[in-house]
Amino acid sequence: MDALLIGVVLVHAAVAALWLGSMAYSLFVVQPKLSRMVDDPERVEDAQRVLAHGNRWPVVGLVGVLWATGLALVLLAPERSAGWWASVAGQAVLLAAATGLFWWVSWRGWPRRVFALPAELPGLARRFRRVAVLMLALVATAYALGILTAHNGPT
Repeated sequence: MDALLIGVVLVHAAVAALWLGSMAYSLFVVQPKLSRMVDDPERVEDAQRVLAHGNRWPVVGLVGVLWATGLALVLLAPERSAGWWASVAGQAVLLAAATGLFWWVSWRGWPRRVFALPAELPGLARRFRRVAVLMLALVATAYALGILTAHNGPT
């Protein structure tokens, strides 16, 4: 494997791990602790807005790097068997679905949540959690599929 391919693999894997890890940390550490620390749901919502503020564009950058390095890996791959193409297609579908969910959260869900009435917040929070868990599952599955494909080589 040449140095360029190794570099692209490392960037791709690191960025995917960063996105996956940050989602997991938010879902399973930050959000539950925040809910336990603050009794008032409106104050929890305010705190979540403060934590989320300014995070959209860094995540857009992560997703963009994943797409760019994924494309580079396709172009640099030394062998391209049918199994390899199936894995790449599966990873692309998973990343596309996660990207679409991120788009919804960022440009539809958050504005709706910011302007929601207090009575609407619990339902919106439940929907956000479901979407976040699904995004985490999509990214984790794509990550695992990439590792398995790289470990087993093109088949």
